[in-house]
Amino acid sequence: MTAQEFADAIALLQADHRKIEDLFARFEQTGCDGRREAIATQICVELKVHMMIEEEIFYPAFRDKIDGSLIDDAYVEHDCAKALVNDIEASGADEDYYDAKMRVLFEKIERHVTKEERPFDGMFAQCREADLDRVALRDEMVAPKNELLARAESNGSRP
Repeated sequence: MTAQEFADAIALLQADHRKIEDLFARFEQTGCDGRREAIATQICVELKVHMMIEEEIFYPAFRDKIDGSLIDDAYVEHDCAKALVNDIEASGADEDYYDAKMRVLFEKIERHVTKEERPFDGMFAQCREADLDRVALRDEMVAPKNELLARAESNGSRP
């Protein structure tokens, strides 16, 4: 992925959101076979990389420029999602509650994305109004994102 594929940092994060939503839809549509677990693994990797980029680069850049409670909430939502991701990664598709964990993870992520993307008062709306170079921020985010995804691929899906 190159930085120029996305208009700015927000567009990069929104593209991640759409990719993850698509992966969840594919998970739901796939039967109980090895592909389902592979999709779940990909969801977990994409989420972990996305959350790392947001927590280490995006959120700190906007910490004093938007409503801080939105950022605080986002960190806590990430912590909840990470606990589920770790639990899913430690289990197999044939274990009890696997599908339920995936459904709850999707619901938590869906709620988080809605809060970030909500028009007018959502996090991204406030970030667009802030005085910050979102293109430069995008450029800062792309290299570590690509590195984490490459590392996950080479290490068997563990970023």
